[in-house]
Amino acid sequence: MQDIINGRCGWCKTDELYVKYHDEEWGKLVTDDRRLFEFLVLESAQAGLSWITILRKREGYRKAFYNFDAGLVAQMTDEDVERLMQFDGIVKNRLKIKSTITNARLFLAIQKEFGSFYDYTLSFFPDRKPIINAFRSLSEIPVSSPESDAMSKDMKKRGFKFFGTAICYAHLQASGFIDDHLTDCLCRKVVRQDG
Repeated sequence: MQDIINGRCGWCKTDELYVKYHDEEWGKLVTDDRRLFEFLVLESAQAGLSWITILRKREGYRKAFYNFDAGLVAQMTDEDVERLMQFDGIVKNRLKIKSTITNARLFLAIQKEFGSFYDYTLSFFPDRKPIINAFRSLSEIPVSSPESDAMSKDMKKRGFKFFGTAICYAHLQASGFIDDHLTDCLCRKVVRQDG
């Protein structure tokens, strides 16, 4: 895989949806808990699949899970699970659907304990600050980090499903707690000019 394609991190290739996601969302810090819950749901659904598959179903997930309102998702029942098993807009995996509901309940418990999921996430970072890496090639980007190891371990202990350290790392990248845009990526250059 090419490291840089059209000035961007090579993993997004030239797919329009992927490029838009790369340019507008990936690596940008998310402080809003609803957005963080959205990324948590989508990353959990991605386990074993490609991210582009999930991006293409994002609107379906938005419809299926109340526009990512954790409070409403937490109230979903077995009947909702059965209904969603017939819904083409999402990955029809019973365990993943049930885990989304379980994870929503646990997400709310974390909000209550820490004030926000954002604050909970920052608690795993040195000085409570996001990390900006300076990788030059895609092969340098790890699949996990001490932060994702600690966070996924804590979440697993709390009962979260489909959120191992690699998925947690992808979640932290997506939500900008870890910025892994390559040093030659146009998004990194924009950040440099702004900063």
